[in-house]
This record gives sequence, C-alpha cells and structure tokens, in this order.
Amino acid sequence: MSVLTAAAPGAPVVELDLAELRRDPYPAYAELRRSAPLAWVPSVGRHLLTRYEDIVRAEKLPEVFSSREEGSLLLRTVGRNMLREDDPEHRRLRAAAESPTRPRQVRDLWAASFERTAYRLLDRIASRGEADLIADFAEPLAAANLALVLGLRNATADDIAEWSRAMMAANGNYADDPDIWRRAERVTRAIEDAVAEAAEAVRREPDGSVISSMVHAAEPVELAEIQNNVKVIIGGGVNEPRDVFGVGAWALLRRPPALEKVLKDPASWKRVFEETARWISPIGMYPRQLTQDYEIAGVTLPAGSRVALVIASGNRDESVFDRADDFDPDRPHRPHLAFGGGPHFCMGAWVARHEVSAVAWPLVFSRLKGLRLDDSADDRLDGWVFRGLTSLHVTWQAP
Repeated sequence: MSVLTAAAPGAPVVELDLAELRRDPYPAYAELRRSAPLAWVPSVGRHLLTRYEDIVRAEKLPEVFSSREEGSLLLRTVGRNMLREDDPEHRRLRAAAESPTRPRQVRDLWAASFERTAYRLLDRIASRGEADLIADFAEPLAAANLALVLGLRNATADDIAEWSRAMMAANGNYADDPDIWRRAERVTRAIEDAVAEAAEAVRREPDGSVISSMVHAAEPVELAEIQNNVKVIIGGGVNEPRDVFGVGAWALLRRPPALEKVLKDPASWKRVFEETARWISPIGMYPRQLTQDYEIAGVTLPAGSRVALVIASGNRDESVFDRADDFDPDRPHRPHLAFGGGPHFCMGAWVARHEVSAVAWPLVFSRLKGLRLDDSADDRLDGWVFRGLTSLHVTWQAP
C-alpha cells in the first residue's frame, strides 16, 4: 500500500503554523471542528480528524485506521513496537507486557514504593519553602516509578527522565530538526543496553516487572521487541503522569474554591485526574494510515491516506462536553479520549492514575502548607503533539 502525502479529493486544506500550535492549539482545533472536521494540514503532512464522534469511530475500526503508518516518527525513533502494530502482533506484544500495569498489580506490587518515593522527594524540598514541582517532584517521581515497574534497576530516575524527553522530542519532530534525531539515537542505544542487561537478570530471577513479564511471556518475545517496546513505554510513562500532575495542580492553585472543595473530599482527586487529562490532554494526537477507501467527516479518504486522531480536540468538543474549555472537576462524567481507545487504550493509564491521584497530589497538598503559585515565574503550557507545563514554580510555609 502506497502512502498518500497530499490532500484527499474534496478535503479542505488548512494552513496551520506549528509554532502557534505549540503555544496553544485549542483555538485552531475549535475552528477545525466547526468548519473542517477532517482537513489536510500541509505543515503536519496529514489529515487532522478533530471531532469526538469521528475519533471514536476511527478508533473502533483498527482494520481501516491502521496503526502501521509507514514512515511514522515513532517508528523512526524506536523501531517496530506495539503502538504501531495491529492485531495479532499488537495483541501478542501487549499481552506479554501488560500484566504488571493492571490495577491489582499496581496496588499490590507498586503502590507502597510509589508512596515511599514521593515522601523521599518531598523530604528533599520541604524545608526550602519553594520549588519547581515539575523538575523537583513530578518528573523524578514518574521516572523513578517507571524504572521500578519496567524492571530497569540499572537506570536512575535522571536516566529515565532524560531518555523520555529525548524520545518525546523525536516523536513530535515534525520540523525534522537533525539535532533532535541525533539526541534520540544516543538515547535509544543507551536504553537498548540497559534493557539487555535487565532482561538477562530477570531471566534468572523473575521480579514481576514489565521486562520480566515479556521475557517469560507464553508467546516468545525477542530481545529487540522488548527493547523497542520499553522505549515506547519510557516516553509516555514519564510525560503523561508528570504533565497531568503539573496541569492539575496548576489549575487548582489558580482556583482556590475548587481546591478547597477537593481538599475536603479526598475521594474527588480521581475526578480531578480525569478532568485534567480531558482539559489539557498530555498526548494530543496520534497517527493512523488507511488500509482502504473510507468516508468520514464528509470526505472519502483513499487507501494510504495519513490521518491524525486529534484527541486533544475531541476532548474539547462542545457537542460532548458542556463548557468544554473550562476546567471543572465536578462536570458530569463523560468518557474522555486522553488515553486513547480501542485495542490501543493506554497500557499505563492505571499506573498514572494511582501515582498522581492517590499519591502525588494528596501528599503534596497535605505536606506543603500554604502552597501557592509563584506569580513571578514564567510557567507556561507548551506543545501540541504532547502538551504540559514547562515548569511549576510554587512557594509554601517552610517548617
């Protein structure tokens, strides 16, 4: 099947500036949903699908909207992996890796360690009275937890965080920056070495981790497959919990009545998590390639067409979410798209939910008394393929 790198006949062509999308993609998405819900965007080199209903429809048709997109940035960055496979290959790899990330395993195997790591990180900063909660807490917490779940005992939290940043930059490198590619190549070689060493260790002594699960899978998994899929997991496994933590904390600190309400009802942290992931989706879009001609959003896409499912836009669809641009943890529940759907629903969603809503937010807001934003800092949201805060500077009453 040949890849089509031009607009489908009848598809609107919309020029979007990548720098403007990085600054704030949501106004452009609102206009696309209104006037061109499937549009060819030359700067991205694919059609953008932006309405909730159409995205859900596409996710339910993996035999049409294939994950095996030729020339995808993720394939270039990490090699063949479960995110860019369809069943049965996707099912084989996911079945091998998934068990350690299920809710019961998160609770029984990892939750206590997640909490110890959070306490240790807070101990480092509590007496300072000020910090960047992204760099000083959320990122090292997510990275340390991920190293544990993956089974990378031979990697530090700093290693994991750096590896994740480099690969996420490459996965969103639509501008084709050669420095970003070189950095990603260095990082992926380091990951391959670390995974090979860890796989050999758990072959002798299983430890319940993702690497251990893949090494001992019922259907054989080659070392190269383990390495490539660990690369994928390192990417999303850091940026998703880090960015949901940061955006949710930032949103609540800017809305004292909402924060006060949450603090009176600790069970509501779960709702804060889901609303944060909907409001500012940490992963904004992912690519698909059509295996056959198919009509969607009023346009017939030929086989080979490249499409982006813009889940960040779907999560702001006014036809599904009332006052969609508002952050409202009390909004009536409607399923959001932040963790994808169908067979590719995010494998790490339960890990992220627990470490952020059950551990990180409750501990930070109970431990750091008088927590407030540092209004003099240049904290801002950035990104459209992946989106989160660049930093989160806060102050509190030091003990």
